[in-house]
Amino acid sequence: MDLSEYKEVKPHRIKQILWRFVNATLFRMLPSRYLRGLRNQLLKMFGARIPDNCLIYSSCKIWAPWNLEVGKDACVGAEVKLYNKDKIVIGRNAVISEGSYICTASHDINSEAHTLIHKPIIIGDRAWIAAECFIGMGVTIGEGAVVGARGCVFKDVAPWTVVGGNPAKEINKRVIRNNA
Repeated sequence: MDLSEYKEVKPHRIKQILWRFVNATLFRMLPSRYLRGLRNQLLKMFGARIPDNCLIYSSCKIWAPWNLEVGKDACVGAEVKLYNKDKIVIGRNAVISEGSYICTASHDINSEAHTLIHKPIIIGDRAWIAAECFIGMGVTIGEGAVVGARGCVFKDVAPWTVVGGNPAKEINKRVIRNNA
């Protein structure tokens, strides 16, 4: 590998610098669920497609709001990192728990130039990404699926499946009980 000629296209460089400043300052200074509307408005100003009623914690680090789409009543927990060089879609009522890392980009290990590559990540409706998980580029987490705490996912997860470990493997099926 020879990195002396490494180049990376940065089409949104000025917007990226401005967003990093806002994400590290103003966004973080709006804690609590009661100020989520203001945080959501900031994200929308930078191109995120999100409803007013989703909850994105103030401690989240979001690379590119313009590559973020969040569904109604979804929650992105504390200290989550959304490295969205490509699109991240989070479905309705989905939860991404504390400390998780959702990563849409990597480098081509077979490229002499170590070329940056990226693919979107889709997290289905009612899915739960538990604490401190890693979700790799190009992965789709199916509707209702659960990734157990500290799971590392590199391949698609089928709907209503529970996975865990590194690399994540199927543990069980998820069946929702009616507790009424």
